[in-house]
Amino acid sequence: MSEERARAALEASGIDFTITRHGPVGSLEEAAEARGIDPANIVKTLVVRRGDDDYLFVLVPGDRTISWPKLRSLLGVSRLSMPDKDVAREVTGYERGTITPFGSTTAWPVVADSRVVFREAGGVVGQDEAGADLLGEPDGASPLVSIGGGAFGVAATVDGARLAAVLGAQVADVTEPV
Repeated sequence: MSEERARAALEASGIDFTITRHGPVGSLEEAAEARGIDPANIVKTLVVRRGDDDYLFVLVPGDRTISWPKLRSLLGVSRLSMPDKDVAREVTGYERGTITPFGSTTAWPVVADSRVVFREAGGVVGQDEAGADLLGEPDGASPLVSIGGGAFGVAATVDGARLAAVLGAQVADVTEPV
């Protein structure tokens, strides 16, 4: 059910995607190998609590972790936390390890780390049909990234810039190396 909900939301978004399926994995490196992608291009969708009944999704490259000071500064708050697995499931409809903004039971705001959209010295490379800025590599290519597909062993490979655009994500440097 969760996988179908995520896939339907991916289709409704209009983003080009490829679904990959794999068996159980025990590490980021195993997941990257199974998906045929660099570990840095796996995108973890983390649920962060700003306050009572106020959450957001943070998209974090696989080789990085949230920088809490950067994220608090961006959001203009002094306190953030991560909910436990039961609350995360309650507010998204997905189990931890399968969470994706696509098909979440609530459309929480999204913050995407800038490295999801472009690796190094990227920036605005154009605009989409609605006039929204598209971010990417200076040569026009943004990374292909792999985001959870709503079930264990299911992922969607998408263009990082389009991912941020279709989710209406706020793109900023909010991570640090693991």
